[in-house]
Amino acid sequence: ICDVDYVHLPELAPTKEILSPYQKKEISWQQYEDKFLNLMAKRNIEKHVKPEIIDEGCLLCSEHQPHHCHRRLVANYLKQAWDQSDAVVKDLV
Repeated sequence: ICDVDYVHLPELAPTKEILSPYQKKEISWQQYEDKFLNLMAKRNIEKHVKPEIIDEGCLLCSEHQPHHCHRRLVANYLKQAWDQSDAVVKDLV
């Protein structure tokens, strides 16, 4: 679509063990966020995903609202890990 490339990066996705309890409302958003942030740190995603791969890119997700979505967590985590204080993270709905 629109002549854009797609790169699948499963290391940026939560595990079923984290996502499923949140979707079933067994854990709160805060608990989900804590678990997912810890997972990203454990995976060292900032060392495996280079800034160039998502520069001017778009993170996709099936959640309707960006404030409760892993894409915002990923973007802000990488922004901080890469010390990209001038980077802009936009929520497009």
